[in-house]
Amino acid sequence: MRIVSIVPSQTELLYDLGLEDKIVGITKFCVHPYHLKQTKRIIGGTKRVHYEKIKALEPDIIIANKEENTPEIVERLSEIAPVWVSDIITIEDNIKMIEELGKIFSVRTKAQHWVDKISHGYLDFKKFMEGRPFKRSAYFIWKNPYMVAGGNNFINEMLKLNHFTNIYEDREGRYPEVIVQKMRIQGDPEVIFLSSEPYPFKDEDAFELGRHTHHAQTIFVDGEMFSWYGSRIVKAFDYFKQLQLRIEEPV
Repeated sequence: MRIVSIVPSQTELLYDLGLEDKIVGITKFCVHPYHLKQTKRIIGGTKRVHYEKIKALEPDIIIANKEENTPEIVERLSEIAPVWVSDIITIEDNIKMIEELGKIFSVRTKAQHWVDKISHGYLDFKKFMEGRPFKRSAYFIWKNPYMVAGGNNFINEMLKLNHFTNIYEDREGRYPEVIVQKMRIQGDPEVIFLSSEPYPFKDEDAFELGRHTHHAQTIFVDGEMFSWYGSRIVKAFDYFKQLQLRIEEPV
């Protein structure tokens, strides 16, 4: 089966399921594992794909995601080949996705291996978090305009897992624009996260955001650990433990 993946985290998962030889096309953002960018055809990004390049690859199936790819892209790609679309909000959604891909590509044993690893890591991390206090937080993903993780997305679920209460969880939209000058009256976060993707935040951004709160702790974080699902979540659990210990260090 010839596979085109237009979702970076799912490309990594397909590789970890042993399907490297079946992958024929990926996006320019599919950076794990890195060598795939040298061995597979790049078919554009997640929001702008080159349809003719995909068509030329003669895929049997295209792997997409409800959040990463627009309905228009999915509809047009469906004229080329069947499109399988995931919708991942929770870790449970993630596990179901892996099980389903295991069935689709006849790699049930490898899929179950990753399900077991994720389930074990999930339970272990929840035990690690027992007794740790909840803290108000804001997770920034963009500047000009400032945008944050709202509710109903995987990042928000990862925040909750880490005992961070997202002050923007109830805002309309998954990634709402916000006015940072109003942070104090809109929740006054104790911790501000600046994601490494998709915007490259700098030290001056941390200073600017911090001054609109009552002494919030401002932390640069690896965006992949909060937003990539699939097999990446196994690494994320260890990353989160280190993040918790970092936050607990006296300033």
